[in-house]
Amino acid sequence: MALRPLHDRILVQRTEEEEQKVGGIIIPDSAKEKPQQGKVVAVGAGKADKDGKRIALDVKAGDVILFGKYSGQEVKVDGEDYLIMREDEVLAVVEGK
Repeated sequence: MALRPLHDRILVQRTEEEEQKVGGIIIPDSAKEKPQQGKVVAVGAGKADKDGKRIALDVKAGDVILFGKYSGQEVKVDGEDYLIMREDEVLAVVEGK
């Protein structure tokens, strides 16, 4: 199933972080925090201005982004977990990766 976000929303898939160890102890999955980095899978057409023209988004599909801990709405599609969030919830685009 393909998802197409509307307006200024983007579809993000979290990237998995490496296994964390604290003092040689492996942290179980249930105690780990969810990563705050992800890859943009799809973007909406953009927000309409007062004249009805679409303002293009700064992020595009394929960008790796950083976002806040409580950003977006979690959705599950075809067994995969995604986040749908507004572009203004994106903190930064990771470049040179």
